[in-house]
Amino acid sequence: MNRLDFEIIKNVIKDNSRILDVGCENGDLLKFLDKGKKIDGRGLEISQKNVNICVKRGLSVVQGDADKDLISFPSKSFDFVILSQTLQATRSPEKVLKQLVRISKYAIVSFPNFGSWTIRLKLLINGVMPQSSSLPHYWYTTPNIHLCTIKDFKKLCKKNSIKIEKNFYLNRFGKKINNPIKKNFSNFFSASGLFVLKK
Repeated sequence: MNRLDFEIIKNVIKDNSRILDVGCENGDLLKFLDKGKKIDGRGLEISQKNVNICVKRGLSVVQGDADKDLISFPSKSFDFVILSQTLQATRSPEKVLKQLVRISKYAIVSFPNFGSWTIRLKLLINGVMPQSSSLPHYWYTTPNIHLCTIKDFKKLCKKNSIKIEKNFYLNRFGKKINNPIKKNFSNFFSASGLFVLKK
């Protein structure tokens, strides 16, 4: 099943682009892009089970760890590198981010926003680690080890001189927020953020 943010990613990517989807899971995004665009798509996935699924689907995917293996790619190897809903699951998000913009002309990064009002409210009222559609796991089973807010992410980009070319803020249903007031207070109103980055 395609997530709603797939359409945003598709609209950002140009035809005839060389793509690397990091943490591609079962290849849904690569398949979606392959149908809608003329691309040369590759994937990097940590789970051998998911790699096998991707290969059976006719996708060019290899097993690899974003924290360890991005360094082996030459600079500017790809037009776009995508890290969709995976940054918070990496051991060293800052290092991964630096590698993404090194090996690509543009990096597309999306992640759940731990600063959204629904998360804040649940934490305030219940006093336990909140769950949501973008953060469905219990704290003791979650793969998410570095949760952040949109504000945190922007500060990290600034620290590393990474330029934010475009930003998209999504509500809890995965739809783009167009209301200008909500966009100005994206850290409060957005369930997740999607950013196009360039070094």
